[in-house]
Amino acid sequence: MDISRRRFFAGRQMQGTVSFRPPWSLSELKFTVCCSRCDDCVSACPTGLLVRGDGGFPVADFKRAACTFCADCVRACATGALARSEGQMPWHFGIEIAANCLPLQGVECRVCGEACDSAAIHFRPRLGGNARPEVDLASCTGCGACMAPCPVQAIQRIALPAGASASQPVPECS
Repeated sequence: MDISRRRFFAGRQMQGTVSFRPPWSLSELKFTVCCSRCDDCVSACPTGLLVRGDGGFPVADFKRAACTFCADCVRACATGALARSEGQMPWHFGIEIAANCLPLQGVECRVCGEACDSAAIHFRPRLGGNARPEVDLASCTGCGACMAPCPVQAIQRIALPAGASASQPVPECS
């Protein structure tokens, strides 16, 4: 069987995509035990970032929207599957720009930098060519605002380096 045909029939599973839970989720195991799949967090999300995913559990879909870190989802969660502690990062990921990025292919594009409110994506001018994007992971909030507008989906989520976030005790579910 042709691998491209197999990917077509298998859908997302073969592509290796990772679902991202709502911000301030407990660890995956604790989250799936605590979450009642009530959709309260999905309903509370003002941007439409949160959607019902596989198994009815909520996921963050950065192709739809970005996170504003309003914490409405946390306040709506009665089970404790979402719990925010002072200084705790909502996610432990940043972004990187893949090789199919238009500026890396010689085409002028700065849409990701324009969408980034934290100015984590810079375009450094270079002689004899167009400016290329550079990511400052220390400034990246993980909001995902850069992902949806990218015309070639060149923005990839990556795990933050060890020590990039403050470790806080993780609460148990209610």
